[in-house]
Amino acid sequence: MAPPVDALFVKVQNTILPKSLRPTSPPPDNVPKHKHVKDIKLRRELNRQAAHAARSKALVEDAELLLTSEAGKMQVETELERTWRIGQDDIVQSAGQEAAKGRRELKLDGGPYRSRYSRNGRHLAIVGNMGHVATFDWQTGTMHAELQLQETCRDITFLQDQSFFAVAQKKYVFIYDRDGVELHRLKAHIEPTRLEFLPYHWLLASVGNNGFLKYQDTSTGHIVAEHRTKLGACHTLAQNQHNAVLHLGHSNGVVTLWTPNIPHPVVQILAHLGPVVGLSVDPSSGGRYMATSGRDGIVKVWDCRNWKGTVREWTTRGGGAELEWSARGALGVAVGGSVNVYTKPSIQTPHAAKAPPPLYLTHPIPHRPLTSARFCPFQDILTIGHNAGLSSILVPGAGEPNFDSTEADPFENKKARREREVKGLLDKIQPDMITLDPDFVGGLAPPTTLTTAVNDTHDITFARLPRLERLRVQGKADETELVNDDVEDVAEADGDKNDNPQSRAEKEKRKMRGKGKSLKRYLRKQRKNVIDPTAVAIRAKLEKQREEKRVAKAIENGHIEARKPSALDRFR
Repeated sequence: MAPPVDALFVKVQNTILPKSLRPTSPPPDNVPKHKHVKDIKLRRELNRQAAHAARSKALVEDAELLLTSEAGKMQVETELERTWRIGQDDIVQSAGQEAAKGRRELKLDGGPYRSRYSRNGRHLAIVGNMGHVATFDWQTGTMHAELQLQETCRDITFLQDQSFFAVAQKKYVFIYDRDGVELHRLKAHIEPTRLEFLPYHWLLASVGNNGFLKYQDTSTGHIVAEHRTKLGACHTLAQNQHNAVLHLGHSNGVVTLWTPNIPHPVVQILAHLGPVVGLSVDPSSGGRYMATSGRDGIVKVWDCRNWKGTVREWTTRGGGAELEWSARGALGVAVGGSVNVYTKPSIQTPHAAKAPPPLYLTHPIPHRPLTSARFCPFQDILTIGHNAGLSSILVPGAGEPNFDSTEADPFENKKARREREVKGLLDKIQPDMITLDPDFVGGLAPPTTLTTAVNDTHDITFARLPRLERLRVQGKADETELVNDDVEDVAEADGDKNDNPQSRAEKEKRKMRGKGKSLKRYLRKQRKNVIDPTAVAIRAKLEKQREEKRVAKAIENGHIEARKPSALDRFR
């Protein structure tokens, strides 16, 4: 009996085609076809990748139409006016009511203070050196947690969202929830000084007075990597948001770059003549530029693509400076008793003289020392931590005006936060994927030339070969003694073919005859890529002895005639 029409309609309405059978949008025009490639499978794969790249580019262009917000900026009317002459009072009066809320002064005891914003820029965490810790929603003024830990606290950071935060205390790292309840005590992180959280890898990184850089997976609780920097205590730590590489500044002026899968620094440069006190990476350029400041009072901007020198450097008054890049490429320099802000392209343009770039904005802060500087995501706000609390100033044009709600949504609710947390945990990237060049994923691996077959059995990586095999691959192995020994063994075996059969023990005994002589032991020790006159003379002597033995044996077997003695033998 045939099913009723209503049942068929319900089945068709609730049926979903798999992704492989769904119709896709046609690729845009001018997509390369790769007709010159003869391999059909390779040509089909290249065409698919080209169509995917063209389609993605078209979708990005369409999405740009939805980005209605524009970044602000201060502009002057005449050439004689300067933007740095405009104070915060004038900026607050000219800004809107919501933007003006970002200008505030928090006077607190127990400083100096450090601060950290959440990824969506909605929540702020502060920590004082005397143990005062607080997290709150700075837009609504809602306090989440406030603690008095009564011990030295050096740094604070949020984890995957505002629900958890980690504090670098006197001896260990502690993790608290949103209400301030202690959840974990990480005993592996001893005397931490700086903390960083990698959101796409769910890794909490810390560096301390013992000079160890440690990565801990916050989803599993395991220590992923533990690197010994061998450069003493470290008080400067920053991350490159483009490739998740950590930048460390040390007390001898060296800046090192680390990944969890390599036990030594991938890049090491001598940046300053004194200790490095400030370090930051530009997120607007894809991690292309890095700014450092030292105790010598010099600020340097580096190009992370070639490391062939500084792009720009200048001297500041007041010693070491705290540095921070904004999402739009503005560099905040907190030094002495003031905060200076520089904008691109002046700070990224090569300049021979050590003159400071044009100043965009400045603000005096009398409360020394200035210990931290943080830009608020998606806002034109710069928060400076100092001895008397925190000060937030408005920097027009510093923040990114448009946000991606799938990455960081300032207006997300409780359900959206849960969904984003689960999705982020499912899409967690493995620590082995962290590298200087993240674009290697999806590319074709070049054929390596450092792979060889040992004894014609299987391929072994060049780095895992024995030393003698590596020298053979490079053509530097000295195999004269081994070849001569093999020839001698073959000659002895050929000479014994006509003799009486021997037992296996006698053959093994005969095979090892002469292997332990002092001259051969000496030659085995001298087997290296060095021309030694003594070793050459000994090899010549052994070769002469082998030749005399071979001739004597051939005469005995009747293969050649014995040479008659001559009167001229005395001159040989």
